[in-house]
Amino acid sequence: MAVPVTPALLYLDNVTVSFDGFRALNALSLAIDHAEMRAVIGPNGAGKTTMMDVITGKTRPNEGTALFEGSHDLTVLDEAAIAELGIGRKFQTPTVFYMHSVEDNLLLALKNPRGPLATLLSRRATQERERINALLERVRLTAHRHRRAGELSHGQKQWLEIGMLLAQEPKLLLIDEPAAGMTDQETADTADLLRDIARTKAVIVVEHDMTFVRDLGVKVTCLHEGAVLAEGPIDTVSANERVVEVYLGR
Repeated sequence: MAVPVTPALLYLDNVTVSFDGFRALNALSLAIDHAEMRAVIGPNGAGKTTMMDVITGKTRPNEGTALFEGSHDLTVLDEAAIAELGIGRKFQTPTVFYMHSVEDNLLLALKNPRGPLATLLSRRATQERERINALLERVRLTAHRHRRAGELSHGQKQWLEIGMLLAQEPKLLLIDEPAAGMTDQETADTADLLRDIARTKAVIVVEHDMTFVRDLGVKVTCLHEGAVLAEGPIDTVSANERVVEVYLGR
């Protein structure tokens, strides 16, 4: 692997994306450290989804730099290659296998060799059971392991999908509006879960619920018109006059 050119896990610099003359990203620059959680906020059309599309290889920028682990150029890799590097994405609507059990959803997501030989090895099976048990405990679904995923509450489906992401052993998780549609208790539990994950992995949370963002207690980046409008602690960002004008209102 080439020598890293930046110590940041994710490094975006001057990233610009245009669609038919509209600049969805306008010289966007952003850096995320290892084991850092960052909350990204901003009005609709600010460029949040396009930013995640660039990071995951769904959209190619017109110009700019996008590096992962200092040397992997995300602008030339496809989605599968980027996922293999360790970037996982969870969309706002959970995408789990509704007719399968919670446990089987996690089993299907495990990052393991597949095939007859791997399946037959008892050692492999024991390791898989241990990993699934740990994942179930981490995402608060141990008591629901045998339930069909379709029977879970909305919040529990969100946790299951986060567990499925974790099963892939990502280094960076992109989480889109995890608090949407949750009960107050589920929202609080989700904040706890994400803080726990961020002790060992990098997490980018795109969210509109400012109470949830405040509860995360992390650095906040506000996007507007495809660029960073403000960045810093939640109190600093929420007091910024331009942020209030374009996003938070008075």
